[in-house]
Amino acid sequence: MAAGGPSRSERKAAERVRRLREEQQRERLRQVSRILRKAAAERSAEEGRLLAESEDLVTELQGRSRRREGLKRRQEEVCDDPEELRRKVRELAGAVRNAKYLVVYTGAGISTAASIPDYRGPNGVWTLLQKGRSVSAADLSEAEPTLTHMSIARLHEQKLVQHVVSQNCDGLHLRSGLPRTAISELHGNMYIEVCTACTPNREYVRVFDVTERTALHRHQTGRACHKCGAQLRDTIVHFGERGTLGQPLNWEAATQAASKADTILCLGSSLKVLKKYPRLWCMTKPPSRRPKLYIVNLQWTPKDDWAALKLHGKCDDVMQLLMDELGLEIPPYSRWCLRCDCSLVAPAGSG
Repeated sequence: MAAGGPSRSERKAAERVRRLREEQQRERLRQVSRILRKAAAERSAEEGRLLAESEDLVTELQGRSRRREGLKRRQEEVCDDPEELRRKVRELAGAVRNAKYLVVYTGAGISTAASIPDYRGPNGVWTLLQKGRSVSAADLSEAEPTLTHMSIARLHEQKLVQHVVSQNCDGLHLRSGLPRTAISELHGNMYIEVCTACTPNREYVRVFDVTERTALHRHQTGRACHKCGAQLRDTIVHFGERGTLGQPLNWEAATQAASKADTILCLGSSLKVLKKYPRLWCMTKPPSRRPKLYIVNLQWTPKDDWAALKLHGKCDDVMQLLMDELGLEIPPYSRWCLRCDCSLVAPAGSG
């Protein structure tokens, strides 16, 4: 012990005093919180004095309450009334017709009609997990493209949509018939595994989920390349990882499309992940030269204030109205008529 330093008993006494003050502060916080939950007319004179003596605590608790209410409002789903939605869709149809280069950004919300859960909706994966509830697994190999997927494919066929940038890994855009060159699957595709030992990388497009044995930082699928024998890996980009594969991520095409876009349509994405990719939003351009942004989502998104128009509706409902407004028929889905490059497809049992 250094000369002149506190003794052991003095240190223990100081620690007791510190703990007592912390407990008193916690008790004061609980008291103030209980009082603030009462209506002002129901508070006693003594409770009023306690609030007046605890300005800092009152300010802190009121700030917490505002943040909770703001978060709750952001998680709520809001629907435009039918007439308002139709009016907005007419405006969106005009933007689609007049766009010189339209790029579509898609999220989990376009696949919910295929019984694939979204992430941040009231029954989304992250929402349920945060509430401590279990999430049931779905057999995504049986899922079929939704009305929205098929509408996007037709819009691309009609040269009204130039490129699609998707956060989804469910492969439904490809099943809809959208060409490989027209899509960037930024987070991978759960039906594609690749051999990175082959040059160029050899892809295997499967009819089953290749991610059964893979996880964060563990991407080997347990199958081997039938050409060189090397281990195959999945294409999924997990949180905390940086995607490095050329395909199916196709970042080069996504970046080029964003730089050319004069209009961006966001469908079913919370944009909480996409907003972190500045290359997709042309943030280096002055505001007047950035693409016009149109958002279809039931919930708040961090890009709402930037949007030329926000449509509060389900993606399938909005796309049905949009296709009607444009006078375009939505093609039916046929699992036997996919426009894929069959040279990429390896038999499920090979390797």
